[in-house]
Amino acid sequence: MRALTWQGLGDVRVESVPDPVIQHPKDAIVRVTSTAICGSDLHLYGVLGPYLSPGDVLGHEFMGIVEEVGEQVTNLKPGDRVVVPFTIGCGECWMCDRGLYAQCETTQVKSKNKGAMLFGFSSLYGSVPGGQAEMVRVPHADFGPVKLPETYSDERFLYLSDILPTAWQGVKWANVGPGDTLAVIGLGPVGQMAVRSAKHMGVDRIIGVDLVDERLELAQSWGVETVDRRTVKDIAATLQEMTDGRGPEGVVDAVGMEAHGNPISEKIIAGAARLPKPLGRAAIENVGIDRLEVLHTAINAVRRGGTVSLSGVYGGMADPMPLMTMFDKGITMRMGQCHVKQWTDDLLAIASEPDDTLGLDHFATHRVSLEDAPEAYKMFQEKSDGCIKVVLKP
Repeated sequence: MRALTWQGLGDVRVESVPDPVIQHPKDAIVRVTSTAICGSDLHLYGVLGPYLSPGDVLGHEFMGIVEEVGEQVTNLKPGDRVVVPFTIGCGECWMCDRGLYAQCETTQVKSKNKGAMLFGFSSLYGSVPGGQAEMVRVPHADFGPVKLPETYSDERFLYLSDILPTAWQGVKWANVGPGDTLAVIGLGPVGQMAVRSAKHMGVDRIIGVDLVDERLELAQSWGVETVDRRTVKDIAATLQEMTDGRGPEGVVDAVGMEAHGNPISEKIIAGAARLPKPLGRAAIENVGIDRLEVLHTAINAVRRGGTVSLSGVYGGMADPMPLMTMFDKGITMRMGQCHVKQWTDDLLAIASEPDDTLGLDHFATHRVSLEDAPEAYKMFQEKSDGCIKVVLKP
């Protein structure tokens, strides 16, 4: 089959690789009909090289048709249409019983002291071949895949794999509702879904922050107030000024380690990523830092007693944090990988509504073949050609 493979920093290629096969009675083989490039894929493209090997198959946002199931998979059959959560959980362990699917004790990558396995996301999370491919082996298929109706196009349901539940969880964890103000920093795919989710939840006022024209304009088209980072000196102060000097009740960081604004950190991160793999891993795990402009902005902007919700991914182990400010303001912080299945029932019901209230059908700005994925990665990273979301068709 054909699949997108990692070959080195900034180097991904579509190659022929062996077809996946059933390896465990709870496996399924899914023929991919749509897959997408996620912002988290850019971490692999440009930062987390020390945890990848040439030939690793990338991608964790995908859906398709079940081709084959293991003998212990009784909830699916060949021909079923499914979307697959990017986190791999068993549905039966102590963590899964409590809805903490991203911390599944059955699939935790204990050798790396990490949570549940993820599709297509390096040795840190199990080196599970990903979904930017013609076919995928899906472990724990007796629990993970979500059966879909035959109605509507793939894109109505594709984002249930990651960015929609990630955004929904980010807003839920920001602890906002009617009468509150939510600031969303970063209007990439997750940020766009976050502002739409917040509107659906009835949050009174939503302010989006970004520095890309197309992203700002898209958020504005959904009735969101926006702040252009390029035109203000201090985002936190601006957000406070817009909220009677108090600050928003909740702030979602939808950027993470890819933040702009600290060229020194950027050079350190780039240097660690280019070291020989053992040295690179040691540097990231022991002295690694992130570009923290957005995180620190969120902490400074949120009102006293408010909540900062981290949807953006961070990977540093030596990140300096403004603990005096955090303690003095009495803020709450929530963070972590999305517990996708915790939100699936509600989001599937919303996605299945005829009026498409979250604008899923037309969210992608670019639709290209799997063979064109390397060029699409470059375009997405550079934010060129108005690119906000790319869907790949195997």
